[in-house]
Amino acid sequence: MEIRHLKLIKAIVEEGSITKAIDKLHLTQSALSHQLKEAEYQLGTAIFLRTNKKLVLTKAGEKIYNLANEIISKLAETEAQIKQMVFGEYGEIRISTECFSSYHWLPSVLKQFHLLYPNVELKIVAEATHIPLQKILENTIDIAIISDQIKDNNIKYIELFQDEVVMVVSENHAWTDKKYVVAEDFINEHLIIHSLPLETVTIHQFLLAPAKISPRKITPMPLTEASLEMVKADMGVMSMAKWALLPHLKTSPIKAIKVGKNGLKRKHFIAVRANENYPDYFQHFIHFLQNEINLQWNIQ
Repeated sequence: MEIRHLKLIKAIVEEGSITKAIDKLHLTQSALSHQLKEAEYQLGTAIFLRTNKKLVLTKAGEKIYNLANEIISKLAETEAQIKQMVFGEYGEIRISTECFSSYHWLPSVLKQFHLLYPNVELKIVAEATHIPLQKILENTIDIAIISDQIKDNNIKYIELFQDEVVMVVSENHAWTDKKYVVAEDFINEHLIIHSLPLETVTIHQFLLAPAKISPRKITPMPLTEASLEMVKADMGVMSMAKWALLPHLKTSPIKAIKVGKNGLKRKHFIAVRANENYPDYFQHFIHFLQNEINLQWNIQ
C-alpha cells in the first residue's frame, strides 16, 4: 500500500463521509473510489462495509487505520525535523497584549526576530487584546504581554520590563505647575481612559481606588490620538506610559505630570501556559524580547 491509500482511509474515517473526504483530499468521487478499490485489491479484503448508508471499518480496516495514524504522524514529524535541519527552527508563535499601546514597539521587535528566525511565523492576535490571559488559557494565543497578573497555576509569568505611567494634560491645565499629582487632585477632573472595566486601568488600580477617590467624570476613549486631541483642547486628563508619550511631547501643546512623589511604576510580564512543553524557539523568542527591549528600546 502507498501513503496516498493510508491518507485516504484516514480521511474517510475522520471526516465521517465520502463527500467530506473528497473535499479534504481534493479528489473527484471516481478517483477516490478507484484508490479505495486499489487498496482493497492489494490487501485482498474489504476495508469498509456499508451500514445504513455509512462506511464502517472492517477488522482489517481497523488495523490499517491504526497503521495510517502511526505512519502519517511519524512522517509529519520527520518532515518537520528535516525542515528544521535544512532551514533552521520552524513553527508559529501567536502573541497578543492587554494594551494597544504595546503595538507601538512590538511590530519592530517581531521584525528583528524574524530576520534571525525566518521560518518561525509570528502572529499578532489583535482580537485577544484586553483579554490575553483568558486567551492564553483557551489556547487561542501562546504568549501574552501583560501588566495585570491573575493568580492561576496554569499561567507562568516572566518579567519583561518596567515603565512609568504619567498624566497628560494641556499646557494650560492647572496641574502644569505641580511637580506631581496625588489622588485628591482628581476629584474635579474629567479622566479619559482607554477602555473599561475601570479595574484594569492602571491609574485607577494603583492610585484612585486605594484612596477611594472618583473623578468628576470618566470617559472611555479607545483611540490614543483622539484622547490626546481632547487633552490638547483642555477637555480632560489622561494617563499614558512615559515612553509612549515622549514623541507627542515634542510636537503637541501638552505636558507630562508625575503621579505621586516617587512616580507610578508598573511591571510588564510575558505570560505563557505553565504546564506546556513549548518548542525551543519559544525560549529563544522570550530571551530575544527581553534583550531587545532592555538594550535597544530602553523602555522605562
